[in-house]
Amino acid sequence: MTWEIARPSQPPALRGVDMAGFRIDSAVPEHLRAVPHPAVTLVVEFGDRRFDVRDATGRNHSGSLVLGLAGTAPAVRVEAIECVQVRLSPVAVPAILGVPSAELSGNIVALDDLWGRDATRLGERLYEMRGWHERFALIEATLAARCRDDRRADREVVWAWRQIVVGRGRHRVEHLAAAVGWSRQRLWSRFSAQIGVTPKRAAMLVRFDHAMHRLIRGQLPAQVAADSGYADQSHLHRDVRSFTGATLKSAVGEPWLAVDDRAWPAG
Repeated sequence: MTWEIARPSQPPALRGVDMAGFRIDSAVPEHLRAVPHPAVTLVVEFGDRRFDVRDATGRNHSGSLVLGLAGTAPAVRVEAIECVQVRLSPVAVPAILGVPSAELSGNIVALDDLWGRDATRLGERLYEMRGWHERFALIEATLAARCRDDRRADREVVWAWRQIVVGRGRHRVEHLAAAVGWSRQRLWSRFSAQIGVTPKRAAMLVRFDHAMHRLIRGQLPAQVAADSGYADQSHLHRDVRSFTGATLKSAVGEPWLAVDDRAWPAG
């Protein structure tokens, strides 16, 4: 499997948005895992290349789609694909996609179902363009045009999410609630309703993502577990299996994780 990965020359102006371009070729179909990441993923395909993603119910999805915050790793079948992949902070999703992150949580949704004919036209325009720079500019302009400030998440929820990300999943929920002047129950309820996962689950996902990237760089599991806030190495192994459905050794070798630092160098 060969990968061409492109990055924008400048970060997108929209807060909570990052993107990368992918062109993947393989002589035979490859079966991969879409390992969970603490973001809502928007994939816009163009051209004749396709891939298939299987959700938790066994249903296959292809074409441009949105993957909500996931609890497990969907199975992906890839032979060849050209796409722009956008990672959206879940607190930015309501304003940009027009639906709360909670409606997407754990789900795979066709972009056509959210944007109608506009999704098809976007793919057609991307196909006609000559290079990644133009494609990134079109995606950013499309997202900016659809963005509405009146659909943003509560500022307390936004703050709590960002603290969880900055703290790499090590903040306690009661401390976050106290900082915004809410009860623990209120933060738990509002956060879950708007983000799609509980604050505890969000912290677990952020911590897992940080740990996986350290493991990919060759750091020892025992050290990663100790530095990332896990009770012990067995706790790390259990989290990896919970989020990926695979052993730690197998998960670290997943191709999409192996190229992650090239596609998302700030991650």
